[in-house]
Amino acid sequence: MMDWDSVWIGAQIATLENGQYNVIEDGALAVKQGRIAWLGAKQDLPAHQAQHTYQLEGGVITPGLVDCHTHLVFGGNRANEFEMRLNGATYQEIAKAGGGIVSSVNATRAASVDELVDTAQKRLNSLMADGVTSVEIKSGYGLNAQSEIAMLQAAKTLLDNNPVDIKTTCLAAHALPPEFAGRPDDYIDYVCQEILPQVAQLGLADAVDAFCEGIGFSVAQTQRYFEAAKALGLPVKLHAEQLSSLGGSSMAAGYQALSADHLEYVTEDDVKAMADAGTVAVILPGAYYVLRETQKPPIDLFRKHKVPMAIATDANPGTAPVLSLRLMMNMACTLFGMTPEEALAGATIHAAKALGMEQQVGTLAVGKQANFVHWDVQTPGELSYWLGGQFVLQRVYQGEVCS
Repeated sequence: MMDWDSVWIGAQIATLENGQYNVIEDGALAVKQGRIAWLGAKQDLPAHQAQHTYQLEGGVITPGLVDCHTHLVFGGNRANEFEMRLNGATYQEIAKAGGGIVSSVNATRAASVDELVDTAQKRLNSLMADGVTSVEIKSGYGLNAQSEIAMLQAAKTLLDNNPVDIKTTCLAAHALPPEFAGRPDDYIDYVCQEILPQVAQLGLADAVDAFCEGIGFSVAQTQRYFEAAKALGLPVKLHAEQLSSLGGSSMAAGYQALSADHLEYVTEDDVKAMADAGTVAVILPGAYYVLRETQKPPIDLFRKHKVPMAIATDANPGTAPVLSLRLMMNMACTLFGMTPEEALAGATIHAAKALGMEQQVGTLAVGKQANFVHWDVQTPGELSYWLGGQFVLQRVYQGEVCS
C-alpha cells in the first residue's frame, strides 16, 4: 500500500508535458514530501493511505504558473509617466528628460531594505493570488553597489517569507545612473569590477541581465558585462530587440543565454541563433500594450525554428505595471496570435526553462516539485479566455495548500 502525504482526486489534470495540455480526464495526483509521487487517471489509483485526501468536484489542475521576468522590487512608482505617455511623450523622450528608469533609481536608493520588501510584498501577493508559484525578481533600479545589493537582499527576504520559488537576477546594466552621465563605458567597468563581484560573493543572484538598446547599453558593452558574469559562473539573459534591431539576442545566444526577452525587432538570424543555443524567447505583451507599440514579436519565426516561447508580466513601475500573468496570457493570444495552449505552456514549462528550473517545476510529473493550482474552470483554455476574475480554488506550493 502506498503511503502519501496528500491525494487530489476528481479534476482534469493538464500536465503540460512537451508543451501541450496533455489532459488527464478525472485525474488523481499524490504528493509525498513536497514532490509529486503519483499521477494518472483516478481509476488507476493504487491502494494507498494519505494524511489528506482532497475530493474535488471538477475544475482543472495545472502546474503552478511561472512568472519568469519581473521587476517587483523598486521604490516609488511612475504613474505620472503613464499620463505623460498618454499625452504624447515617447518612452525615449521620457528617458532622455531624466524620467524612466532613472526616476525609479532615485526612489529606490532612498528606500531601506525593509521598505523595499514591504512594497514588493503587495505586488507579489497579487501574482500569487493569480496562480503564480515561481517568480523571477530583477534588480536594476539601484545602479550602485549598495542599492543593487539592497534590492537583491529584499528579493531574498521575500523568498524566505513566502510560499513561492524566487529566482534573483542582477540587472545592474539596466540604465546609466546620473553620476556616470556620458560615461557608459566607465559605468560598465564599475559594474564588472565592483557590483558583480560583490553580488556573487554574497550569493545574491541566480543570473545576470542587461538592457541592450539604444537608450541602454550597446552590444559591445553588454558583451563585457557578460564576460564578467561568465567569469563568476553566473548564467545570463538579456532585454533585447525591444525598440530596435541591434543583434543583442544573437550575441546573448552566443553566451548560451537562458532567455532573450521582449524581441519585437528580432530578425530570423537572431531566432536561428537562439534556436541553436536553446535560448527561450520571453514574450512581454504588457510592455507592448502600455507603450502602445506597433511592432509585434515574430511569433511565426519562433514557431518555425522551434524556439520555446515563455510569457511573463515584466511587472515594473514604468512600462509594465502588470500584476496578472493570466492577463498576459490573454494578451499574448489576442495581440500576438499565440494559441491558448501556447500561452499556458509559456507561463509554465517554457517559463521554467527561461529560469533554468525546468527539472523542478513547469510541468506535472512524478518527482517534480508539487507546485500546482486547482482552477475553477472547465478547460485549460479558459485561463487565457477570461479577462480578470478570480479562478484559483487552491494554490499548492511544495505540496502545501496556500490558498
